[in-house]
Amino acid sequence: MLKSLHIRNFVLIDNLDIDFREGFSVMTGETGAGKSIIIGALNLLLGSRADSRQIMQGKERCTIEGHFNISEYGLDYFFESNGLDFWPDDTILRREVTASGKSRAFINDTPVNLSQIKQLGNHIIDIHSQHQSLAIGTESFQIETIDTIGCNGKLKAAYGKCYDNWSKLSAELESLKAMKETDAADHDYLSFQLEGLENARLTDGELQQLEQESEILEHAEEIKQELFRASGILDTDGEGCISSIRQAMQALNSVCRNYPDAKEFAERLESCLIELKDIEESLRTAIDRVYFDPQRLEQVNSRLDLIYSLLKKHRKDNIGQLIQLARDLRHRLDRADSFDEEIKALEYQTANARSDMEKAADRLSESRRKASETLIRDIEELLVPLGIPNIRFGVDITSSNGYDRTGHDNLRFLFSANKSQPMQDLSTVASGGEIARVMLSIKSLIAGVRTLPTVIFDEIDTGVSGAVAEKMAILMKQMSAGNRQVIAITHLPQIAAMGITHYKVYKTDDNDATHTRISILNYEDRIHEIASMMSGARLTQAALDNAKSLVEQWKTK
Repeated sequence: MLKSLHIRNFVLIDNLDIDFREGFSVMTGETGAGKSIIIGALNLLLGSRADSRQIMQGKERCTIEGHFNISEYGLDYFFESNGLDFWPDDTILRREVTASGKSRAFINDTPVNLSQIKQLGNHIIDIHSQHQSLAIGTESFQIETIDTIGCNGKLKAAYGKCYDNWSKLSAELESLKAMKETDAADHDYLSFQLEGLENARLTDGELQQLEQESEILEHAEEIKQELFRASGILDTDGEGCISSIRQAMQALNSVCRNYPDAKEFAERLESCLIELKDIEESLRTAIDRVYFDPQRLEQVNSRLDLIYSLLKKHRKDNIGQLIQLARDLRHRLDRADSFDEEIKALEYQTANARSDMEKAADRLSESRRKASETLIRDIEELLVPLGIPNIRFGVDITSSNGYDRTGHDNLRFLFSANKSQPMQDLSTVASGGEIARVMLSIKSLIAGVRTLPTVIFDEIDTGVSGAVAEKMAILMKQMSAGNRQVIAITHLPQIAAMGITHYKVYKTDDNDATHTRISILNYEDRIHEIASMMSGARLTQAALDNAKSLVEQWKTK
């Protein structure tokens, strides 16, 4: 259940702390006092879209924090699967929105994404708004209602798995067929491309070798001249550095007897001499190998032109990619012969997957038909005492033309409030008050199936009054049995009088701004609040007596 709500700098609320209690509670207040702001704060906490305009004017951020007791609802799996601390007696949800429009969400002080806080919120609280009353006419809401009443969670999951598999295989089959048609149409073009690549006889790393060889051939004379000059510096007619090093060695060796350290210097020079002689020999070999060959240069440049043109034509960066392209083209051309076999095999898999999906959809449809019978019976039983004595309610289920994520069903809620009126679409023939009563009945039935700790009704009594309002209040109070918390935001004294706890929302003004406040009414204040709901701003003794009688009537029930 919702234990407390703490709101900071949200719209007209600068600082608001609300403690909530078990059972059936009511919330009243004049139009515009801020009841919808409190519901908006709760919706934001549970993952609705954040907007910087929700922040109180002049403030940098707003914060909504809710404390929940979820110890009896088996939600430990959610915390374990999401890596969150599990505090069942005091689970904390928090949402922060900054002036820049950025928002953050937390569960038990751990940052989470909105999908996680929405998922948890769906298990712990249900907020009925006037917008949701409009949704009763949509097929998605009606299917969800039937599936909830029928406890179709496992059947829906099984069907969804089959549907996803069939969709995946169908997409693969269509792609394979399209590829076959494309490759057949492009066969000559693909063959032409492959022939050009295969005739080039490309090898990986060839481009770098050719570019280097081209550079050497183009500058052969210059290279040869510099190699020859380097060789001469090392050893030319006994005047090069090699000859000089020999002389230095001789000088050092001559003083070794008198200066032992000279031997080490001589040995180090000898090592240098060996390396220099090897370099000089290598230079002579290189000089013999480097020569200008115009015919070879033409061959190399011609080969480079071919490679460059292939890279540009096929928009590749290197020869390795061209080689891989050739392999891919060969695979596509070779595959053309096996397309029919692959398509046949995939068609077989797709047909089996469709059969599995159809069977799963049939099982789901059958369960929905049974659930519809239950819903029709229970709705009619609930709506008769709610002031619709001639109610006829129906659920029309027909097979749709295809399959989608919800199954194979077209579903409509049918409704008639009069004996002479045939049943028609609920959303087209039911009045606002009738839709409110149907929605309350549906919520009551769903609450009996789902283990929702908290249900909030935001002015579900729109369009009703008198004895009907009283019956609606009784139904909401019955929903609060079994450790469920029900909160009704109402303008009707008949409903307000039945609450165990009574909250009043009101506004206060100071020099700078208007603020929304809330308080829990004691017995006397509650009598005055209900009396004002009956008679308006001017309280009469008759209104006070009626209010007291109304409260006392339900105090012991």
